[in-house]
Formats: sequence, C-alpha cells, structure tokens
Amino acid sequence: MTARLVLLGPPGAGKGTQAARLADRLAIPAISTGDIFRANIKGGTELGRRAQEFSSRGALVPDEITNAMVRDRLAADDTANGFLLDGYPRNVAQVAELEAILADAGKSLDLAVEITADPHVVTERLLKRAQIEGREDDTEDVIRHRLDVYAEQTAPISKVYADRGLLAQVDGLGEVDEVTERLLAAIGPATR
Repeated sequence: MTARLVLLGPPGAGKGTQAARLADRLAIPAISTGDIFRANIKGGTELGRRAQEFSSRGALVPDEITNAMVRDRLAADDTANGFLLDGYPRNVAQVAELEAILADAGKSLDLAVEITADPHVVTERLLKRAQIEGREDDTEDVIRHRLDVYAEQTAPISKVYADRGLLAQVDGLGEVDEVTERLLAAIGPATR
C-alpha cells in the first residue's frame, strides 16, 4: 500500500497530533515544513542558510526555497511508500509545484485531507494551549487573525483539490481516537 497525502487544517484543529498518528498507522513519514526548515538550518545546507536569512528577520521563507526543500525531502528513501505533508502546500502556486515534483518522480498525490473545525472551538482550544504553554503572544485577536489568514489562503487550495476530486473533509472535533478513525476511513479508498 502507498499513500501520498496532504493534510490541511486550521491552527488548533489537531493537525500535528493527527499527522503523527496517521503516519504511524500508515507506516509513512509525516513531513512538516517546520521540520524541513529546522533540519536544513541545523544541517547548515545552502537552502537552510537562505531560509534562515528570512526567518531570522521574521519574514516568510519564499516559495522558491520552500519548494526546493520539499523536493529534496520527497526524494528521500523513506518516502518510497508515501508521505503525509503537513504545512505544504500553503498556496495555489505550491499546489502546482507539488504536482510537478511528484510528476518528475512518476508519482501523483492520492488525497488532500482537510481537518475541519468550528472557529470558536479552535479559538478556545488555542487560548487554553497558550495559557498552558505560556504563549503570551497568542491572544484571542492574534488567534482569530491566524484563523482568518488560514481560511483566506487555504480556501483556494481546498477548491483546487476538490475540483480534481482529491479532497476529503473530516470533522476534527471530538475525541482524538475518533478523529483518527474518521481520517483513516476517508483516506482508505484513496490508497492502494
């Protein structure tokens, strides 16, 4: 069985938790752009040095650098039977780049899974997490802005995948195990 998946979802929807659980159950690596950035920066790669120039001043890492890092990561041996991308693609241009990366390897995406969650519930969840983890900058206004930005940037990505018949939406609210089972049920038909 192979599974080449993209995981979408707003901040606080449980993507990180579910990505780890799905990767374990499907025996594929969960790949987050944050992890890719950190590995390249720590490893002192050329791409890592270029990314750090932007991140150290609080700027977004340009698509060109992000795309190159994703291309390198997806060429690794552990992705032979698939992968679960978390945090990429973030825009429609990156959707096209991911398609090109996979096409160059003679592969294609199996499914984009979007974890959906009520914004009010997610806001409460993130405020609680901020309190527990001491994230003073995670105020309600900041969280709502992040959710608005996510909705603005991700809606077009979801539409692209939906138009291609590659989008499954799964309710992210409920017990962690319940959400995992819903995700696995949605993913099942797309994998082979």
